[in-house]
Amino acid sequence: MAFYQFKREQLIPASQVDVWDFISSPANLKKITPAEMGFDIVSGALPEKMYAGMIVKYRVRPLFGIPTTWVTEITHVQEGKHFVDEQRIGPYKMWHHQHILEQQADGVLMKDIVSYQPPLGFLGAMANAIVIRSQLAKIFEYRTLALEKIFPRLT
Repeated sequence: MAFYQFKREQLIPASQVDVWDFISSPANLKKITPAEMGFDIVSGALPEKMYAGMIVKYRVRPLFGIPTTWVTEITHVQEGKHFVDEQRIGPYKMWHHQHILEQQADGVLMKDIVSYQPPLGFLGAMANAIVIRSQLAKIFEYRTLALEKIFPRLT
C-alpha cells in the first residue's frame, strides 16, 4: 500500500486573523487554485466560514482535462489556528489535508500537510512518481504566488 505525505510551508506577512479569515472562506479556494485545474465549487450556497462537518462538492480536472467530482468534509476546525479537510469522494483512495497557522514575529507561518494514497496500488505508486507528486508541487507553488499577491510584503 503506497502512502505519501506532501508538506509545504509559507510565511505570510499578515496577521493571523487576516490569514484565517481568508483561508477559512470556501469562496476563496478558487482564488488560490490554478485555472488549468478547472476548479469549481458545485455544492450550491456555502456559508462564509467553514465549520466541522461541512461537506463541499467540487468539480476539478486534475489530469488531462478529465472532469472529476471531489467531495470533501471539513473534519476539524480550531478557530484561527487550523482545519482539516478529508476526501469523501474523489480521485484518491485517501486524502487528509491539514492547514495549520502559527503566529511568527514577521507574519504567519502557514503549514500544509497532505497525507494521501493514490488508487490502484502499484499503478497509483507509479502515477505518484510520474505525475501526482509534481502536480501537487505545482498547485502549491501557484498557491504560494497567489497568496504573495493577496498578502504582499510591505517594504
